[in-house]
Amino acid sequence: MNALRIAGLTVTRGAGPVISGVDLTLEPGRITALVGPNGAGKTSLLEAVSGVVPASAGTVHIGPDEITKQSRVARARRGLAHIEQGRAVFGGLTVLENLMLTARTRARADELFELFPELEKRRDSPAALLSGGEQQMVVLARAFAARPSFLLIDEMSLGLAPVVFTRLLPMVTRFAEEGAAILLVEQFTHLALGVASDALVVSSGRVTYAGSAQGLLDSPGTLHSAYLGES
Repeated sequence: MNALRIAGLTVTRGAGPVISGVDLTLEPGRITALVGPNGAGKTSLLEAVSGVVPASAGTVHIGPDEITKQSRVARARRGLAHIEQGRAVFGGLTVLENLMLTARTRARADELFELFPELEKRRDSPAALLSGGEQQMVVLARAFAARPSFLLIDEMSLGLAPVVFTRLLPMVTRFAEEGAAILLVEQFTHLALGVASDALVVSSGRVTYAGSAQGLLDSPGTLHSAYLGES
């Protein structure tokens, strides 16, 4: 299966770069945790990979094909999905109608309800009436239904209680087990590292650690230094 490769990626906003020279490979079946302090450039990196914003330097490849200049729609057609910050549900549609946007068939929607049993009880409720955790489940379920090869998740826990986020993490792990390559940006660093195979720490717009997620968990000093921008 193809991998997604990022080489020398730089994103500029305003007066200068917000993130510079990032190299990263997302491989099928693996979760990479992208962590770092607020304002480090994590969201900008994801947006450049998915095509929300243009990269000012560097390249993005899926397999042998460069997609750096392709539109977001074209990248999505190549199997690249991006769950952005916040919960982007269609509040006026029911849970089932939200899922059908990507599931397409009732049989596939029923599979999603098995995966997210909490949503089964709310299938006919307007999405706007769901709790924050339930809305995040709808967002994840819609992404899973599309079966992307590459999934970028930006702050899935935003606005959620840690206990709710902890319940959602196994869904991300299961999706990776089915063959997706996942880049997970999270404020709950240790929880993200706990489900990830690989880790990338960015601080002040540059990579300060790239390697094993377990290695960071086993070395609090290394994680602390990486957050401070000490390579």
